[in-house]
Amino acid sequence: MALPPEKASELKQIIHQQLVKMDVHGRIREVLAETIREELAPEHQQLSTEDLIKALRQRGIIDDVMKELKFVTDVNEKQTTPAPKPSTHFVEREPSVMKKTNIDPTWRYLYLQVLGGKAFLEHLQEPEPLPGQICSTFTLCLHFRNQRFRSKPVPCACEPDFHDGFLLEVHKDSLGDGSKMVDATTMLSICDPVHMVLIKTDTFGETTLVASYFLEWRSVLAAENGVTNVAVELLGVGTESKVSVGVLNIRLEMYPQLSKTLSPEITNTQFALEHQKVAEKERLFLVYAKQWWREYLQIRPTHNVRLVKIFAQDENGVNRPVCSYIRPLRAGRLLDTPRQAARFVSVMGYERAPVIGGGGGKQEQWCTLLAFICRNKGDCEDHANLLCSLLLGYGLEAFVCVGTKAKGVPHAWVMTCGTDGTITFWESLTGHRYIHRPINPDDPPLVEQPKPLYPYRTIGCIFNHQKFFGNCQPSDAVEVCVFDLRDESKWKPMSGEAIKSVCSPGTSSVPPFPPLCASTIDAAVTSNEIELQLRILVSEHRKDLGLSTVWDDQLSYLLSPALAAYELERTTSVSAGNEEFQDAVRRAVPDGHTFKGFPIHFVYRNARRSFATCLRSPFCEEIICCRGDQVRLAVRVRVFTYPESACAVWIMFACKYRSVL
Repeated sequence: MALPPEKASELKQIIHQQLVKMDVHGRIREVLAETIREELAPEHQQLSTEDLIKALRQRGIIDDVMKELKFVTDVNEKQTTPAPKPSTHFVEREPSVMKKTNIDPTWRYLYLQVLGGKAFLEHLQEPEPLPGQICSTFTLCLHFRNQRFRSKPVPCACEPDFHDGFLLEVHKDSLGDGSKMVDATTMLSICDPVHMVLIKTDTFGETTLVASYFLEWRSVLAAENGVTNVAVELLGVGTESKVSVGVLNIRLEMYPQLSKTLSPEITNTQFALEHQKVAEKERLFLVYAKQWWREYLQIRPTHNVRLVKIFAQDENGVNRPVCSYIRPLRAGRLLDTPRQAARFVSVMGYERAPVIGGGGGKQEQWCTLLAFICRNKGDCEDHANLLCSLLLGYGLEAFVCVGTKAKGVPHAWVMTCGTDGTITFWESLTGHRYIHRPINPDDPPLVEQPKPLYPYRTIGCIFNHQKFFGNCQPSDAVEVCVFDLRDESKWKPMSGEAIKSVCSPGTSSVPPFPPLCASTIDAAVTSNEIELQLRILVSEHRKDLGLSTVWDDQLSYLLSPALAAYELERTTSVSAGNEEFQDAVRRAVPDGHTFKGFPIHFVYRNARRSFATCLRSPFCEEIICCRGDQVRLAVRVRVFTYPESACAVWIMFACKYRSVL
């Protein structure tokens, strides 16, 4: 590849400056004189260029020059250069450069290094990936005291090559302690663990939760020199929560170094006391929950078939009170309204926990928030817990409802109670909202009853981070339920103190909630990439059918307002801008021509998978395989990004052709 003349002259100038700086000419003269003295015979034979290069190489001068020669790009020029399009496979684009981090000298830091992994036996037979080859990758996500980190993706292997360092701030939250350097004793009272989640991303971009681990970092407080190495054994999730998936080598170090370390006896005693305290609280809550359940069954024996969920298993198979999965969560500047929050949760992927074996049973797995948002997909309970937490953050009175939908399928959704008594159901998988108006079974037959639009059939219990209510009305059918939560004849409450004892922040049985992160997806670049791939796929598909393809770029552009209006409608339930779109299409389609359009929505960015789904629709297939006179095709893709790399992908295929009949 030839360089432009100005770049070539710039390169020559850089090399010349470096040669002058290192006094390479002087060193070459010395080598030349020495070589002539040593190697030239009295006959004064000619010294070739090869001989001189050989002599320079032997003395290491060429290696020195190549090491010192670094090409520096001007910062301003670098900013104006468009970013390279992201590749579809795993490529290390840039050599790893150590970034400088601003460290506050008055604060204490924990430096956590991940120095490789071993015994990931599931990947024992995987061949070494070739450079540029598509391969599955591991990514490690960390959360500690409102700080989140993500490792570089590494190829899946029996011994994955993790080499990452994370600098974690260790400080107290209480007012007045911020300016004070925390000592070892104060840090020993900070019981928040480092939550580590290992995610596997396959060659199609599909993510899988491999392991979730809570690292006890305070062992470093008793280590000599403030440094300790830990081999962390990661266990699987769900049905494999007792099976080892691999080992990570972790090095922990305190910055600045501790002036006085604690003795191992002190740290071990602290851990034992904390464990004992938590175990006692959990035991007392279990005793209370059993008593509450007995009282609930005494109201009506048929209550034992209602979906009253007091405990749920997390990804590690640990039974935890359902109230501990919810916490008021503020999205900062990332989400502006409760409805936008509902839209964000709905575009997170839906996937039921995998079940080993048949029988159609459902594997229970309520994920911790970090595991859910790092994997970017989860079951209906994960979606409902996140949406309820966000709505509580917006100051609404929100609850998660556990019940069934059609055919008795267990389901979870969210409910908000307005100050005027209005009950609104929020479906976390779709973002739809439904106003609940109960049917009064005692009304005369002639009284017109409201027709429910929601898909829910029964409701067993509702809960949030502070309250839990069991439904004790004669019928658990949603349509006749009255949501007067103060009436204990309709809703049996749990003690708020009992819930607080095991579900309040700071108790080590409750994992701290991570903050949400902004999207890392460039919406414009991703939209263009998917659109280009779809054009290629459509052209190839039509070519196989013996049809030519002519694209109409202007018509493609005119589809943009429609896609923006569809997303706005999904978010706000308000339709806008349709008149302008219809007017523009009428102007773009000549008299005697027919226009057809087909919009479709996805929550993933895989163009081939989207295209295969589109072809299954007869309407879309009719547009893509359109035959006729003066056929012009159009496709427009619009990616709307949300926090945590969640996105809504709208695609619209269209065609215009001359009507012959």
